Amino acid sequence: MAKKISSILIANRGEIALRVIRACKETGIRSIAVYSDEDVRAVHVKRADEAYHIGAAAPSQSYLNMTKIMETAKAAGADAIHPGYGFLSENENFSELCEKNNIIFIGPSSKTMQITGDKMKCKAVMKKAKVPTVPGSDSVIDDVEKAADIAHEAGYPVMLKSAFGGGGRGIRLCKDEKQLRQEFEMASAESRAAFGKAALFVEKYLQRIRHIEFQLLRDTHGNGRHLFERECSIQRRHQKLIEMSPSPVVDQKTRERIGEIAVRAADAVDYHNAGTAEFLRDPEGNFYFIEINSRLQVEHPVTELVTGQDLVKLQIAVAQGEEIPFKQEDLKMNGCAIECRINAEDPFYDFAPSVGPVPYCNLPYGPGVRVETYLYPGCTVSGYYDSLTAKLLTWGRNFEEARVRMRNALDEFVIEGINTTIPLYKTIMDEPNFIKGELSTDYLDRFKIFDKMNEDVKNQANSKAKAAVAAALLHSELVRKGAAPQSAVQKSRWKSRVTM
Repeated sequence: MAKKISSILIANRGEIALRVIRACKETGIRSIAVYSDEDVRAVHVKRADEAYHIGAAAPSQSYLNMTKIMETAKAAGADAIHPGYGFLSENENFSELCEKNNIIFIGPSSKTMQITGDKMKCKAVMKKAKVPTVPGSDSVIDDVEKAADIAHEAGYPVMLKSAFGGGGRGIRLCKDEKQLRQEFEMASAESRAAFGKAALFVEKYLQRIRHIEFQLLRDTHGNGRHLFERECSIQRRHQKLIEMSPSPVVDQKTRERIGEIAVRAADAVDYHNAGTAEFLRDPEGNFYFIEINSRLQVEHPVTELVTGQDLVKLQIAVAQGEEIPFKQEDLKMNGCAIECRINAEDPFYDFAPSVGPVPYCNLPYGPGVRVETYLYPGCTVSGYYDSLTAKLLTWGRNFEEARVRMRNALDEFVIEGINTTIPLYKTIMDEPNFIKGELSTDYLDRFKIFDKMNEDVKNQANSKAKAAVAAALLHSELVRKGAAPQSAVQKSRWKSRVTM
């Protein structure tokens, strides 16, 4: 039986640190922030009840420094550590370190992480539990000849994947044996650099697939629940960009069937706390389990908006030994929610990183609009950390209302000083295939979205130029008739802003 939590150290930064701090404030728990040299002026440092410096800007010297974080947690008297996502959130060694120091890790046990963090071990467990998996190798492969044999049996195209980690790293698409042999060493090296391990496996590449995940919650009493699905098919290089719930292709019968499989997957690895079962869906409607993400997801607010549940507060409750306070049949899906990840990247130049000061920003608001961000006028977007600067979410009674609210919110969202992915999302929100729900992981390329984005911006510029000419002609006519002063028309600084 876990102890009652009275203080939580948040081993993270940015908007997820702020999200956990808000949950702490609502539950009367003391929040303890940590920060690097780069984050001295960060919002999460100011909002937490206490904040402690843990090192230099480089993640390896601060947010990934397990020893320093543990020393800080013990010195501050923290009962628990919330890892957020990224950094140490899926590190089995950090979870084990918490266990050894009698500090609650708000996430699964280190034993569970050893399984979920190794895709091959996890796949073997899932097969035993009769959870459908993607055809391919049943164990890691360190020899290109063996990889070629398995690929031949599964049938090309195939994917080479790292057995560890995620986020799109250590993944290569191979259309034939020649390409497999070329990519094998590169994928091994990338996996070794990203995760410290080079073990690869081969999987059949399923074309025109959707990426659909189910939110999981399981307590220490063996109670497992799913909180419905999220459609995550709009991606770039295996990185999610837009998420929504419900999925356009999941009806209630399918939701119940795949949700039950997701809960079975959590049972199979004795999962505790919040997590996500990830599935691929082929055009024929078959679902294949690919992995469990053993942490809170970036897109968790999508589920919160359609279920009314606070996932972070539920994480805390489960971590301190409480039972899940609802049964599966108590959950109802209400309306539709969409999330756009606002990344500090330039979509016009192959998503090149964009960092530096943000002299001004304007956050959208209104009915059904939610923004989670660390941005404020005068802040700086650092090049040391992930490019995610904000998450923009909208809720509507149906998809169309959520979509229109998102389109309007994107128009209101202004971030000066850096380039962001906002122009791409504006194009997608009005794109006919997106509106029809014709989604797949190759959506951006299949429907030439970048070409459409460039055309949208060109049309927008032409429209503004025509409007300026029309305004000038009108002013000249009014001056000629004596109905306007000859001095130049004064434009509001708000109206004159060009935003994307």
